[in-house]
Amino acid sequence: MTVIRDAGARRIETPNGTMTTLASPTQGESRQAVWRVDARPGTAGPVHAFDTESVWTWLAGRCTVQLGGERVEVAAGDTMVLPADVLRQLIADERHGFAAIVAAPAGVSVYNPDGLDTPDACDLVPEGTSRMPLPWAR
Repeated sequence: MTVIRDAGARRIETPNGTMTTLASPTQGESRQAVWRVDARPGTAGPVHAFDTESVWTWLAGRCTVQLGGERVEVAAGDTMVLPADVLRQLIADERHGFAAIVAAPAGVSVYNPDGLDTPDACDLVPEGTSRMPLPWAR
């Protein structure tokens, strides 16, 4: 059994919020990656895709998820299964932002499935067709 104490959790600040690694291969020797997303109010995450399925459960706040051609509103208590290889963007509620727990296979990579250099990207989403493992899922 491995216990990962809050004080030892890896926290990574992004332009839109904080990613906190709860379990991963390098934190608890897990074969799954589990992290918490605390998104600042009114922020829009980068346009991107994961190379594996991910499961998101919202703990607080609200979020608009743009997935492929769909737009879905979610709130605290909702869970969404996001498929692999589909373009996505998450937009935090203007007043409250959101907090969510995410689970995905360890080593999940992020990429731009259309290979576009998009103004909605950031340093955490490679441009073109490059793929990059998420730092909080390693």
